Amino acid sequence: MSFELGIDTRVTLVAAGLLFILALLLGVWKYQQVSASPDASAHVYVDIAHRATLLYTFATLLLAVFTELSAWSTAVNLTADVVVLFFFVAAIAAYIYHGWRRDTTNQFHGQTDKLGTRVSMGLLIVGEVGGFLVLFSGFLAGQF
Repeated sequence: MSFELGIDTRVTLVAAGLLFILALLLGVWKYQQVSASPDASAHVYVDIAHRATLLYTFATLLLAVFTELSAWSTAVNLTADVVVLFFFVAAIAAYIYHGWRRDTTNQFHGQTDKLGTRVSMGLLIVGEVGGFLVLFSGFLAGQF
């Protein structure tokens, strides 16, 4: 029995694989910091980057399943996937940045009332939730 995945699903699965590799490498970085630290801990944002990337890996696998079973076109599905993945990667990049710089233990401290933070978080919410709703509605339309 032969079954070929759509290009939208394959691209999303490649993204999941790349995120998993990144998560494993971030785990090495975390371990390095834990082993070099007198209190056996990594910087909070190194820990967050590692854990978040692991979680985003499995979330991306969910995206791939809903993508493959969606009734929407490849272009719609791939666009929804790319939007969600953009925000996943942007969050991970911010965590890595703060872990590398060791400049904060709370990236939102003093930022929540700033327009740029509100706009970027609003876009993240709309992008992640909206992108997934596109895929989920496609799944519902295609399967029911």
